[in-house]
Amino acid sequence: MALEQIAADIRKALETKSFSGSLKFDCGEAGVLVLANGTASTTDSKTDCTLRLSQENLVSLLKGKLNPMMAMATGKLKLSGNPAVAMGLAKLLG
Repeated sequence: MALEQIAADIRKALETKSFSGSLKFDCGEAGVLVLANGTASTTDSKTDCTLRLSQENLVSLLKGKLNPMMAMATGKLKLSGNPAVAMGLAKLLG
């Protein structure tokens, strides 16, 4: 699944749910996905929190197939910045 498609899916979820703060999924060479100002885009910008993971792991995380705590413990996910912003992601995905 391409990052632009993931962004479109998240934008649809944001129509009925809210997300406060700004969060970046950094998928390295595949690109970035930024949640900020009530929308999702693939344009890189400074955010409150950054999650570094592969695009494949991002898809698994968003589908609920990858536990974020386990991903961090095994090195599949690296967090920098404000972890409280990342915790807000659960409300958006739930």
